This record gives sequence, structure tokens and C-alpha cells, in this order.
Amino acid sequence: MLKTAWAGLRAHKLRLLLTSLAIVLGVAFIAGTFVLNDTIQAGFGQRVTADAEKVAVAVLPGGPDKTIARETLERVRGVAGVREAQGLLRGSAPLLGKDGKTVGDLPTTAVSIVPGALDRTTIVTGTGPGSDDQAAVLDENTAKAQGFRLGDTITVLDAKQRKHTFRLVGTLDPGLDQQLSYTGVVGFTMATAQRMTGEKGFQEIDVAGADPARLKATVAATVGGAHVVKTGTELAADLARQAGLEMEMLTIGLLMFGLVAMLVATLVIYNTFNILVAQRTREMALLRCIGATRGQVFGSILIESAVVGLVASVLGLAAGYGLSVLTLAVLAAFDAPLPTAATVTLTPATIAIGLVIGLVVTVGAAVLPARTATRVAPIAALRTQVEEQTFRTGALRVVFASLFLLAGLGAAGAGALVLPPGQQGSLLVVMAGGVLTFLGVLILGPVLVKPLSALIGWIPAKLFGVPGRLAVDNSGRNPKRAATTTVALTIGVTLMTLISVVTASTRATVTIKLDEQFPIDYQLVTQERDAGIPRVIGEELRGRPELAAVLRIRDTRVAVGGTRTQVGTYNGPIEPQVTAGSMRGFGAGQAILAEYTATDLGVKVGDTVSVTTKKAGTVPLKVVALVDEESPLPSLTMAEPQFEEAFGVVDDSRVLLNIGEGVSPEQARSVVDAATAAYPTVQVQSSTEVRGQFDETLDMLLMIITGLLGLAILISLLGIANTLSLSVYERTRESALLRALGLTKPQLRRMLSVEALVLGLIGALVGVVLGVSFGWAASRAMLDGAVFSASAGQIGVFVVLSGVAGVLAAILPSRRAARASIVGSLAAG
Repeated sequence: MLKTAWAGLRAHKLRLLLTSLAIVLGVAFIAGTFVLNDTIQAGFGQRVTADAEKVAVAVLPGGPDKTIARETLERVRGVAGVREAQGLLRGSAPLLGKDGKTVGDLPTTAVSIVPGALDRTTIVTGTGPGSDDQAAVLDENTAKAQGFRLGDTITVLDAKQRKHTFRLVGTLDPGLDQQLSYTGVVGFTMATAQRMTGEKGFQEIDVAGADPARLKATVAATVGGAHVVKTGTELAADLARQAGLEMEMLTIGLLMFGLVAMLVATLVIYNTFNILVAQRTREMALLRCIGATRGQVFGSILIESAVVGLVASVLGLAAGYGLSVLTLAVLAAFDAPLPTAATVTLTPATIAIGLVIGLVVTVGAAVLPARTATRVAPIAALRTQVEEQTFRTGALRVVFASLFLLAGLGAAGAGALVLPPGQQGSLLVVMAGGVLTFLGVLILGPVLVKPLSALIGWIPAKLFGVPGRLAVDNSGRNPKRAATTTVALTIGVTLMTLISVVTASTRATVTIKLDEQFPIDYQLVTQERDAGIPRVIGEELRGRPELAAVLRIRDTRVAVGGTRTQVGTYNGPIEPQVTAGSMRGFGAGQAILAEYTATDLGVKVGDTVSVTTKKAGTVPLKVVALVDEESPLPSLTMAEPQFEEAFGVVDDSRVLLNIGEGVSPEQARSVVDAATAAYPTVQVQSSTEVRGQFDETLDMLLMIITGLLGLAILISLLGIANTLSLSVYERTRESALLRALGLTKPQLRRMLSVEALVLGLIGALVGVVLGVSFGWAASRAMLDGAVFSASAGQIGVFVVLSGVAGVLAAILPSRRAARASIVGSLAAG
């Protein structure tokens, strides 16, 4: 039987090529993900290890908001065995861009750069500040984004918002520190860093010396239990672990797409072996006639699948390795902040995972067809032609499909309409409902294929005449095979449509909510939460005729019912979404709460809350209204006169502006920029720009996910091509007979192309219906007050591409069928 299996593989190597490609692509994606993860994690390890070699012991604060006193540094320097000890300082020091405004959404982080053996800063270009208090360095990303070059003068604000200029002498790599990568870095000497940030203590003390383990114990005893002491190796492990967290999440996300690809590949493999076994009925029966047992026939099919799975998995591992190398090259070309210098290697674990997944999926998909092969009666070998099995719906299929559909739709409906939106549980229930519904559709697929092929094929049958009608009949002739073929494409189209609907609905919901709350044109904000906007700006803008409305919001954080809460007031027109009570006649002694604050405090409209202030003591307030969480109002809003009595003069925290009627955006912007020009920390945000950034982010996310799901689409198209190719082989005599009856070669090719078109459109149509339905349910589960929206253009593109791709998949099978000899094909039966 081993010789028989090997002979079967050699005889059908062309038929198994597309099956192998499906498993190659699936394994390549999963293996490439593991290789990429291993490589980047190794890069993290290399970088932190290089830093750890410079540090014997590190002293860290005992809490997140604590620092290390200067006296502690002096005590550490006096410990026996300490060759050198340096404190590291970190604090906010906003960098001004060339437009005179602060850079970024958060203030730039200033760090002290220590000279000598404990310098852990990686200077990319130029030099460090050394001992020059007038020199500074920037991280390379900030310098590039702001257009700063070595030798330029940069302006930085100190803790009191005073401007200081420095000469840019170098650029640095922020390394694995996620905060520094996000905020940007400006590096100074220790003295300058202290002067600029106003920080009194250190965020870390690095110690150089011999025997780190022994030194750790001595230093720990010296600094006391209020500090955390680690060896350089332990510090490196923590940094690598923290830096790798995001990579682990990325890996999990990528593996989800890989599993989708493997699911689609499984369906393709199952369909392929199912058709191959059906076509080899006579061969299997003949083996039974000459003495082969059912177990031997079963084993020969599994051996074939194991060989195909093993070879394809090995090729998939090689392709995954190449995919990871290509990905790292692309990341390096785009200056991605990832350590890509580590050597790309296939670890034993990755090799084992790739081989096991490929083998299990391939052999598992072949089990049912192999089991079918053992049921072939030996007498079947006497038949001149294999009879095509007639599909029967069966009551059991209908019952199971109905149960899955009812359970799935019920769960999805509960997650979308019954459970509270915005909760993780609601989305999980919708996802579970989607899986159950898809299983129901999968079971019911053969029943749906025939009516769907007639519906979708109505126009092609009219347009393409006899070839079109024959193609439509062929697409519904074997419903079970057609359903298994199209379901692979259905998975990909469903997921892409779902993501498209969720993206469009999220965009529409957020836009409408912003417009409902306050349709602003401009917003004034500051980088730091505790920094305010001088009130003179709002007062000046309120008198400008170019602006129709100016809303000023002031707030502070104080104790409310024992919990620190954002308490504030407003000055200007606003109509937030009131969910309970009323804002009419709002005045002293009253409070407006955000819904989440009312929930946290356990109060409702009509209850009383107490605000504790230094100036006025405890102020009781009656809750008169609740507003939804999208409101720009503070968590607890007081009337303006009472707020000022309780807290005194407080700067504005936000100023929202609307352009006057007939005023151009450019004219209004110039007025706003002029009012804020003298205040570099006050940033002007345009609602159009903010929404544009939001749309850009969503579009980028959609593009990335569509690209990843494109792998599943590609595999499913390979399945269509494979199925069509095997189907063409199976219908060799039928095609020859049609040719003998007058069907021309172009008409035969057209028939097969239309058949593939119909199959592709069936998969796309079912996928669109499922994707739109569960996209709506997922949006309802994710967003409170979700507005359904779907991009008809994007969904139309998915459908058109599915049809076109199906036609492309039919090119080779149709050419092969058209070239076959009529006489030879008729005699082959």
C-alpha cells in the first residue's frame, strides 16, 4: 500500500499542487508571525542586555509617583564596592516647534545624560551634551518630524513656562522606553535637566561595581525598604518584558488572521481530497478486489495527505522565514521603532508548530474522504463510469442547521439589543452568535447553493446564451461540492464586510455624537492636564465678530463623597444630551453629573452630593441633571458664580469655538492664532483636523485588516481553481460530448468561466449578508447609541473582486478543457 500511495501521489501531483499552495500559505503566515516575534524579542533582549552590562545595580522608587532623594544617592556612593553611582532625572520640558507652539499631544520628556561608564544613552548622530549646559540632544524621530538639524537652535520651556534656547548637538535613540518613544526626548546635562524640569529627586540610580548580587544586598540595606533594588540583569529582564508586551499583543492578533487562513485552507484541502476520492472510486474498488482491506485503503489516503502536508509545511516554513525577512526590511525602510538588527532564525519551537499545524490540518481534512473511500463496494470496479452522487437534503441537516441558526441569531440579538453596549461581554456574545450562525449556514450551504446559483446566474445565463445556461446548471449540479468550495470565500468576504461596516458605523457614530454635543470648529487645549489656558484668551475671543460662539470650561480635581473627582463649570452656549432631569434654571446649590460619575457615587437626580474645597469647606449640591459621557462638561458641573466662590480664579481648561456665519475658516483661524500667539503651550485644534486624523486612522486600520484577510481570500480562490480543475477532469467525457454536439472551444472556456463567476458571487453574496448583519450587531455591542453605516462602494468592490477573481481562477482549467481531444476524451470513459 505504501507503493500504491506513492504511485498515487506521482500520478496526481498536478492535482495536489493547489492544495499544497493553500497549506503553504497558511503555514507561512503562522510561521512568519512566530519568526517575526522571536526576532524582535531577541532584538529587545540584545538592546537591554547591552545596557545591563553597564549597570551592576539599579535603585528604583518604591511607587509610581515617587522619586529618590539626593541624600540617597550620596549614601549609595559611600557603599563599599561601589565604583560609581549616578542619578537619572526625568521630567516634562515642552519643546517648541518652528511655529512657536509646543510639539505633540504631551510635553516632551527631558532626561539627564550622565557622562562616563554609566551612560546608557545611544547617540545616533552628533554627540551628547557633555558638560555644556547650553547644549541639548533630541530623539531622532522628533528631530526628523520637526525638521531640526545638528547645529540648529531649539527652544524648550521650563517648569514655569519660560523659554530657553539650546544648541542641538546630537540625536539619540529612545530605546525600548515606550513613554519616551511617545512623548519624544530632549536630553540635557544633569544641572540643566534639574533647572528645566524643576524635579528635586531622581527616577533611578545606576551603580557600577563588581559582584552585582552581593552589591545588591549591600545597597538594599543602605537605602532601606522604601526603595526597590535590582541587579542590572533583573532590570534588563523587566525592560524587555515591558517592551515585549505590545509585541505579544501584535503576535496574538496576527495569529488570529493565521488561524482564519488555516480554516480556509482546511476547507480547500477537504474539498480537494473529497473530489479526488470520488474520482478514484474505481481505483479504490479495484484495490479491494485484489485483496486490499478497508484499513489499507483508509491508510493509503492518509499517507497521501501526510506526505502532502509534510512537504507543504516545510515549504510554508521556508516561505514564512522569507516573509519575516521581508517584513523586517520594510520596517527598517520606514524607520519603525523596533529592534530589527537581531538575526532572523527559525527556532525549533517555530519549526515544530509549523509542521504540526500543517500535518494535523491536512491529515484531519482527509479523514472524512478517506473514510468514504473504505465504503466503496468492490463491484464498483466493474462500472465503466462513476455515477455522480445525488444530494439529498435530509431532515437531520435541516434540524441541526435550524438549531445553530436560532442559537446564533438569538445570541447576536441579545448582545446587540439586550446587553449593555460598550461592555466586553456584549461583544463576546455577538462573536459567539456569529460563529454559531456561520456553522448553521455551513450545514445549510448545499441546500442554498441551487436557488442561489439560479438567482445569481440569471443574468449570466441571459448574457452568454447556451454556455451561460450550461454554466448555471453545472454550478448547482453538485450542491455539496459547490457549497464547500464557496464557503472558503464566504469566510473572507464575511470578515472584510464586517470590518468595513464596523469602521463605517464607528465613524458615523462618533461624528454624529460630536455634532450633537457641540458642533465646534476649533478647540483650545494644553499639553499638561494641570496647566490652564489664560482667561484673557477666552475673554478676547468672546468679543470677536468672526466667532459665533465661545464656550469656556474650567475645572479642578477635589474630593466628592470621598472620591477625587473632576469638578468644574462652564461659560457659554451648550446643549449636552441630558439623560435624566433638566438643566433649565441651573444655578447655585445645584449640580450636573456625568452618568458614569453618578454611577460611581451611587446617586441619582434629586440626591445631594458634597464637594470639599479648601476655600469654602464642604459645599452641598443637589443633582438636577445627568448628561451622557460624550458631553464636554466636567464630571461634576457647578454654576459659575458658586464655582468661583468655592475655588477662586481658575484658568480655563478648554475653550470651544464656532465660526460666525459668512466668515471663512482661514479668517477665523487667523483670529484664533493671533489670540494664542503669545502662549506657546496653548494649542489650537481644528475639529476638521481631528476628525480627519480619526478617519485616517480608521482607514489605515481597515486597509491593514483587509490586507491580512486577503490571504484567506487568496487561499479560497486557490480552492475555487482547484475544485474547478478537478471538476473539469471529472467531466472530460461530458465536455467532449458538448464539443461533439457543436460547442466551440471559446464557448467551452466561457462556460467554465461563467461557472467560476457564479461560484465566486455565491460566496461573496452570502459573505456580504453575514458581514453586514454581524457588523451591525458588533457596532451595537461596541458603541452606545451606535449609528449603522455601511460603505456600499467598499462592499461592492468586495463582490466585484470576488467575481473577477473567480473568473481568473478558471483560466487554466478552461484552457486545459478546451485543448483536450474530443475523440480521446470520449474514449477515455
